[in-house]
Amino acid sequence: MSNRPSGKNPLAAAEAADKKRKIAIQVGVAAVLVALVAAIGIGLAVKKSDSDKESTTTSAAQLPATGGAVTPTGSVVIGNPDAKVKVRVVADLQCPACKKFETANGRALAEAAANGTASVEYQIISFLDKASTNQYSSRAANASFCVAKSDTTKYQAWLQAMFDQQPAEGGAGTSNEGLIKVATDVGYTDPAVATCINDKPYNNDIQRFTQATLQSGVESTPSVYINGQLNQSDAIFTENGLASVIADAAK
Repeated sequence: MSNRPSGKNPLAAAEAADKKRKIAIQVGVAAVLVALVAAIGIGLAVKKSDSDKESTTTSAAQLPATGGAVTPTGSVVIGNPDAKVKVRVVADLQCPACKKFETANGRALAEAAANGTASVEYQIISFLDKASTNQYSSRAANASFCVAKSDTTKYQAWLQAMFDQQPAEGGAGTSNEGLIKVATDVGYTDPAVATCINDKPYNNDIQRFTQATLQSGVESTPSVYINGQLNQSDAIFTENGLASVIADAAK
């Protein structure tokens, strides 16, 4: 008789089965952990996105509401035009440096206009259509006229909201529907504003004002003037830095 065992070793088979179960359990636990981490990550990302959106909306809404006027040369003047300090800001809404300036000093300018320390003249020009694929610069400048002529008290909040959603250079800028939403979100609910944004009635004026501004000596945006003098100090890009410049000019 042969002493060779018939079939598989029961103990070895049991150990192999146990090992497979352990591997299956480990794989299952790992899958659950990966799913849990992914869910947490997605939750945090959504929460951050909502938080960012809320922060943007709140910061724009909290700016003081100050009246003003639209001048025949296309500027929007906010605050008392007879204030001792006169600030002039030349900007293109597609310009990244202009966004940096507004982020740093938008509140300082709004507060200075609201408390009577300064009048703030915004001259929105359009020369950066080449930086988008759908003429965002001129469409945004047209929207500036639309909202300013409707109600200047919300203009600075609108301007901040526009820079908050500024598109990246080289791609498609926000559609007209997107521009209308920005205006609506800060309180421009008059249907005439939406019609104005869609119809672009100020397009020719914008081109004319832009050429006149560039020919007057403005070489870049933002160009910031305090009582007629060009200010190129670090303050224009330092958080709230323009507040001290305005305070010094008011002495």
